[in-house]
Formats: sequence, structure tokens, C-alpha cells
Amino acid sequence: MNKELMSSLVGKIVKVNRGGPESRTGKLLYGGDDHFALLTEKDGVIYYNTSHVKSISQNIKSGLPFNVEELSEEGMEFMKEDTFGALLTSLKYQWVSINRGGPEKLEGILENSNDEFVTLVLNEEVVRLAAFHVKSISYGVKAKKAEKTEEEK
Repeated sequence: MNKELMSSLVGKIVKVNRGGPESRTGKLLYGGDDHFALLTEKDGVIYYNTSHVKSISQNIKSGLPFNVEELSEEGMEFMKEDTFGALLTSLKYQWVSINRGGPEKLEGILENSNDEFVTLVLNEEVVRLAAFHVKSISYGVKAKKAEKTEEEK
């Protein structure tokens, strides 16, 4: 996935990957040299490392299921770094979620990043992850939706 392709899809609703924990549907906000930003309903803005993206789908007839009205880009801030490495550097000391799910999902404070590895701190644990294995990243604590009580159901 190159910058030219990603730029042509900015503003469109796309599905990243066909399935699995990294698959998300959302509005493409920005395409950098080696990453892109996707606005999703559930997770907010997710930054994908394009070297790990297997496919990007766009349903041109009926569109993909995504409620655009609920999510507005106005007033929203997201990072527009040229490279994925620069993005990781600017997320220093932020609460981040790395990779979307499965056994490779990590959450914590991004303490450091360089070309070789990313260092996360969570409680009393320091985790070093090879930078190459960062497939996606989002930052900030996500508010959990209120669970319906038994009476409301």
C-alpha cells in the first residue's frame, strides 16, 4: 500500500483486512508514507502500519456498514506524521493500545520507541516489543459504554 493509493481513499469508508483481530471498518482520514489513520466507531482513530495490511476493501455499490453521522471529523485531532516511526515517537508518554486483539494485544504507556523496539510500561511491568511487529496503534483511554442493567433489558 503506497501513499498515492492511500491518498486516493481519504474520506472514503473502507474495510482494512478481510477478518481477524486487526480487521476494522471506518473512514480513512490520512495516508502517510508507510501508515494511515482510520476513524472507527468502536476504537476511535487507529493508525495502521501498511507493511502489515493485507487488503483494503471498498464496497462501491451499497457501501460498508459504518455510521458516519455519529462520528464527525470536525474538531477532531489526529496525528499526521510522515512515517510510522515518527508517529511512534510523537506518542511518547501516551496511553496506547498496540495491535487490536489476540495474544499480541498490548496496552500501556509508551515510554520509548526507536527503529528496533518499542517500550511500554504497564503497572510494574516493562514490555519491549520489536518495532516491526507493531501492526496498529491507537492512543488515549477509551470510555467504556455503559452496560445495560437487567431491568433495562
